[in-house]
Amino acid sequence: MGILDIEVWGKDSRKHEERLGTCKVDIGALPLRQANCLELPLESCLGALLMLITLTPCTGVSISDLCVCPLADPSERKQIAQRYCLQNSLRDMKDVGILQVKVLKAVDLLAADFSGKSDPFCLLELGNDRLQTHTIYKNLNPEWNKVFTFPIKDIHDVLEVTVFDEDGDKPPDFLGKVAIPLLSIRDGQPNCYVLKNKDLEQAFKGAIYLEMDLIYNPVKASIRTFTPREKRFVEDSRKLSKKILSRDVDRVKRITMAMWNTIQFLKSCFQWESTLRSTVAFVVFVVTVWNFELYMIPLALLLLFIYNFITPTKGKVGSIQDSQESTDIEEEEVEDDKESEKKGLIERIYMVQDIVSTVQNILEEMASFGERIKNTFNWTVPFLSFLACLILAVATITLYFIPLRYIILIWGINKFTKKLRNPYAIDNNELLDFLSRVPSDVQKVQYAELKLCSSQSPLRKKRSAL
Repeated sequence: MGILDIEVWGKDSRKHEERLGTCKVDIGALPLRQANCLELPLESCLGALLMLITLTPCTGVSISDLCVCPLADPSERKQIAQRYCLQNSLRDMKDVGILQVKVLKAVDLLAADFSGKSDPFCLLELGNDRLQTHTIYKNLNPEWNKVFTFPIKDIHDVLEVTVFDEDGDKPPDFLGKVAIPLLSIRDGQPNCYVLKNKDLEQAFKGAIYLEMDLIYNPVKASIRTFTPREKRFVEDSRKLSKKILSRDVDRVKRITMAMWNTIQFLKSCFQWESTLRSTVAFVVFVVTVWNFELYMIPLALLLLFIYNFITPTKGKVGSIQDSQESTDIEEEEVEDDKESEKKGLIERIYMVQDIVSTVQNILEEMASFGERIKNTFNWTVPFLSFLACLILAVATITLYFIPLRYIILIWGINKFTKKLRNPYAIDNNELLDFLSRVPSDVQKVQYAELKLCSSQSPLRKKRSAL
């Protein structure tokens, strides 16, 4: 409850950073649990920073030893479970649940030092909460035996556990990483997770042993699903990658081909290429149009969920190989004004990189959007699919009994008065917020748990090949 120092930075296309100005806020002078709108003038530069600050006491974040594990005490566990029971579903909607993680040990880590050892420590990230263990020096099989407790704001968050090698004043070396969706946690069971590379796509060297307990309120978690997802404070500086660009192009191509095949199927029905198929399609079309009611739209989607639940799709997402050829940039030699020409060439290279990076991000967003819709109907995350079925069932019953004009009237009144009821409300789309919680095919691969086997390490495979 002291002084909050704020710095505003600018970044250009070359990723050069420059501090633009600073300002300060006295946190102790602000009231609790109240939105405070502040306009803070920046020091040493023109301009001001408009901020909305709300102070909320945070509970649940802690680090302890195994001997003082919070959920090990039956009375304390009962008290926490009571806090998240169904009777308290409408109290403190932002407090969805609590996660306890026991970081036990890691085995067979990569040797990062010249001595053949490492100085490993473990970093845990859940949303914007970051906690880490102490460092164990000169050890490839460290035992931390620490207990971390996180408050859950979104049940669809992913726990990221990364092992680093401490390297003095230099940035730590990467030793492995694992991503665990909260809904995939098996309560109270020690699990061995094979460490993956930075992209979470291939096995790395070593494994880590974790034991997790998850207590949450399903009603709060369901309501939270239809609100905007919290953005990560730590910026993910994504670089231009030929592999990622090729993968995103292939993902968009597969979605486009699926839509194209559907259109061709409909055309074949109109052109009577198959008499039986066209006859059935014609009868279904006439009966559907003649008896169509608005409630049939969510009902049809609900039947699609039931069909995919009975006959789940088989097979996993295959890995996409890098098939894009590399391109070389040739520099022209000019005798006059070499320095200015060089700077101009560098500027053009940065501009091309920014354009290609933008295209890469757009392709990834398009592919992820289509894959999330598919994975919703494929029961990839049962919690979300059950929630979608419940919403569709309610929509079917509502549209059957309530005229559409009343529903549109209620929706319009809510949209028009939302800003009046809450001036600081963030405009959102509930459908897009829901889809943002569904993993894409790439995220399915990243979150998949690898099996521990003797040949899982790519380093061992290289040695055996030699």
